[in-house]
Amino acid sequence: GQMLATGSDEKTAKLWDAHTGKYLKTFQGHTSWIFNVAFSPNSQILASVSDDRTIQFWDVGTGEALRTFKGHTGQVHSIAFSPNGEIFASGSNDSTIKLWDVSTGQLKKTLQGHDYLVQSLAFSPDGKTLATGSDDCTIKLWDVSTGQLKKTLQGHAYIVQSIALSPD
Repeated sequence: GQMLATGSDEKTAKLWDAHTGKYLKTFQGHTSWIFNVAFSPNSQILASVSDDRTIQFWDVGTGEALRTFKGHTGQVHSIAFSPNGEIFASGSNDSTIKLWDVSTGQLKKTLQGHDYLVQSLAFSPDGKTLATGSDDCTIKLWDVSTGQLKKTLQGHAYIVQSIALSPD
């Protein structure tokens, strides 16, 4: 990782050189605080999700805003790119997960099944499964191509704030 990205309550995302710690640029455009940021697999796009209910794509090289995604009816808390970079998922306090086409900006699917805020998202290494964690204390596994719920895992007594799938 050559670059480090951060999002803050200042309504901005910032880019840093991960080796030197040098500040590189600021991405401005959200109207409220930023909950999460993610790089596309090719590191050319930085995505930020916000309390303003939007997802913003930024050109990492120029700092320019590329596209704003709207569709959630609540704060957008989580984001993850598929390993091939063709789609991304967003999770919101509207209890939904949305799958979007990166190149066209079109909403592909809305996944419903959680009862509360979707805090965390992770794609499997092959991009076929999306794992989601929620304030409803569950983990759900989704088929990305169909949008169907494959399995619900229970065992946490409190909010599932982070999630990861092993690379094997």
